[in-house]
Amino acid sequence: MNIYIGADYRGFEKKNNLVSYLNDLGYTVIDQGAYEYHEGDDFNDPAVAVAKAVRKDADAFGILICDSAHGVTMQANRFKGIRAAHCNSQESATLAREHDNANVLCLSAHNADDKTLESIVNTFLETKFNALERRLRRINRLDEREDYD
Repeated sequence: MNIYIGADYRGFEKKNNLVSYLNDLGYTVIDQGAYEYHEGDDFNDPAVAVAKAVRKDADAFGILICDSAHGVTMQANRFKGIRAAHCNSQESATLAREHDNANVLCLSAHNADDKTLESIVNTFLETKFNALERRLRRINRLDEREDYD
């Protein structure tokens, strides 16, 4: 399984730590940037890169990190087929995968230490989607047109 990972400057160090951690676990990790620390860089570029990569690789997951996780979550969710979830606990990661089949995990660099992030990532990657009919129906509706009356 491929894992595409990206972060802005606020998540840069935590991203690099997670890359090493995931590589040690045997995952194939593809870094989508930022590749160098540049204070004040935008979260948009790595979020777009991860979202596009996950869309093309149906069995892949994405991980995005910024200060609050809100910006990367909003940016990634602009792409059809992406279900990005901001998870701040193992429980939220379980629910994101089990109920919503999330394929991109968004993490806050500000609110969690490396061990906490590792536990959230492990839970996200190991939890299977429970494909009940109502969940599939709801997920399919996420990519409907936005021009509601």
